[in-house]
Amino acid sequence: MDKKPLPVALREATAALESVSETARLDAELLAAHVMGMERMDMLARMADLDAADEFDAMVARRMADEPVAYITGAQAFWDIELAVTPDVLIPRSDSETLIEAAEEYFADRQPNRILDLGTGSGALLLAALSLFPNARGIGIDASEAALAVALGNATRLGFAPRTEMREQSWLKTGWADKLGGPFDLILCNPPYVEDSAQLEPMVAEYEPHDALFAGADGLSDYSAVIPFVSQLMADGGIALFEIGHEQAQAVSKLAADSGLVASVHRDLSAKPRCVAMIKP
Repeated sequence: MDKKPLPVALREATAALESVSETARLDAELLAAHVMGMERMDMLARMADLDAADEFDAMVARRMADEPVAYITGAQAFWDIELAVTPDVLIPRSDSETLIEAAEEYFADRQPNRILDLGTGSGALLLAALSLFPNARGIGIDASEAALAVALGNATRLGFAPRTEMREQSWLKTGWADKLGGPFDLILCNPPYVEDSAQLEPMVAEYEPHDALFAGADGLSDYSAVIPFVSQLMADGGIALFEIGHEQAQAVSKLAADSGLVASVHRDLSAKPRCVAMIKP
């Protein structure tokens, strides 16, 4: 069978994917580059001379069934690193980079020594912070053994394993904070924060791990479990940064205040509240 020229294949795939994706062309390009074993920009520069790989149509079909590109390719860019991802972890999103930007601003004239990532998943927040702060060391905890395997694999591949420790641990178990051996200069947390009744798009609801998404009727159950221990875990002069849903700033800030912390809100690139920062008075 004759090979299909890449420009034609991308054009056809883009048209097909427009029914399921707001980034149809980008999705097509990422899938094509992955199956060809090339960097996307290199592929685009040479596109006129390339044919589509045989497996490209099968990958497009998977995306047509709402499977996220990151799970198909097994990779997702975040901050200045690229992470391996599997269905055992949430796909890191650019909104979460708001926490790293807030950390960069807070530590503009110094560096944190110890970092704690609560609910590390793929390791995105911890490893981005270790990339930003080359003298820091970090601990990532997660209740999922499978997620920790992904995070440790990412730490090893990126060269951060000597500065990283991954622990299987749940903040829903008594005494969890006592076992971490604080204090920490920087605490990062992207907990589950979706209301149990929320209707998510199929790409999320059918593929991403529900334990990392849903957090009770009001989406606040994990914040309520973690925030009372922040003061215990945080070093003097330190900061805790929690990702939030864009309608949760007031509720999460109140939980911080009730625990004796001073809260402030950081917005993402869409100007939506995305991070609550907490410091000791």
